[in-house]
Amino acid sequence: MGGTRAVGLLALGSFAMGTDAYAMAGLLPDIGTDLDVSVSLAGQSVTAFTLCYALAAPLFSAVLARWGTRTVLVTALVVFVLANAGTALAGSYAELLGTRALAGAGAGLFTPAAATAAVALVPPERRGRALGLVLGGMSAGTVLGVPLGLLVAAGSGWRSALWLITVLGLAALTGVTTALPPVRGAAAPSLKARLGALARPRVAVVVAVTFTQTVASLGLYTYLEPVLHRVADVDSAVPYLWVWGIGGVCGSFLAGTLVDRTGRPARLSVTLLGILGLALALLPWTGAVPGLVLLPLLVWGAVGWAFVVPQQHRLLAGDGSGGSAGAAAVGLNSSATYLGGAVGSALGGLVLAHGLDARLLPLLAAGVALAGVLFHLTVARGVVRRDARTTDPAHGAGAAGATAAEAPERNAS
Repeated sequence: MGGTRAVGLLALGSFAMGTDAYAMAGLLPDIGTDLDVSVSLAGQSVTAFTLCYALAAPLFSAVLARWGTRTVLVTALVVFVLANAGTALAGSYAELLGTRALAGAGAGLFTPAAATAAVALVPPERRGRALGLVLGGMSAGTVLGVPLGLLVAAGSGWRSALWLITVLGLAALTGVTTALPPVRGAAAPSLKARLGALARPRVAVVVAVTFTQTVASLGLYTYLEPVLHRVADVDSAVPYLWVWGIGGVCGSFLAGTLVDRTGRPARLSVTLLGILGLALALLPWTGAVPGLVLLPLLVWGAVGWAFVVPQQHRLLAGDGSGGSAGAAAVGLNSSATYLGGAVGSALGGLVLAHGLDARLLPLLAAGVALAGVLFHLTVARGVVRRDARTTDPAHGAGAAGATAAEAPERNAS
């Protein structure tokens, strides 16, 4: 099978992950009613998913570090399918939390391995597009899978939506098991390798910026329905989820092309983060004009999903071939993505549980996003300058060493 078609299989798996991760936000009221818990408490099922993705997945990856990338992908999909079937059968709040945590672990194994495999399956000049396709699969899960799941839930209950996600996972599992070729890339990185990657200053600042972005974006998305009800007095969030998801699909695919053409992923990342902050800040003020709230939602979805592509590209560029160092860095970034989502959804739940106005959530999220911009412009640039001084020929490094440093330097500025 060709590289592009193989990447398409990985995108199918990402589609199932995206549907699972984001459909829950629209199902929280029904889940709360069925299990007799509040919406803010039901929202902690999203926290369980994202937190286990961020923390448990690296530990499982350490156990599977000697397995091939393809084996890790298959294992992750098996866990994901079983966990979603368990969620569909959950009879108590505790069972719901447990199965969501297990699903998060499966997604946490799959996503970084899929990114590493996508890079290994295509030529270097097409890496940005390959990453965009994999991330586009996840965002397509929001624009197609999430509304479809909510429509199924409206007719047959929220558990039917989880069965739909289980079927999507089975389809991805079948495709990867039977048709994905052997991947000449790194296996799942060990925990030591991940922590070692975090010790590298450039990796640490990229991961930190990713964390702030996902606290703002994914944390707010968990409670999009109560926010929209308060801001624009809407009864159903489904049309608005469509708009957010359409923006995400467009952003994911276009970001890969922008990275390949500009060669400036870091500059693209900070620009997207700034636009995200502005879109979230405007969201509470758009409800007075009918339909205007759709504009910040579209921008939010586009830049929120596009942001992941240049971040992963920066981390993989440091390894040159998408090998073990790049895989470890991407694994850290994926963990930071869902740790940020867990922190954001937990904090959002606390805000709502204490009776604060849901209109405040977008403003708080915007503040976090803009703090990430400030961090990038100060700390990240300082790291780049310090690295540049250490590789300057005037400080003892030869001209060849300076030339070798130029490519990663372009990717970090």
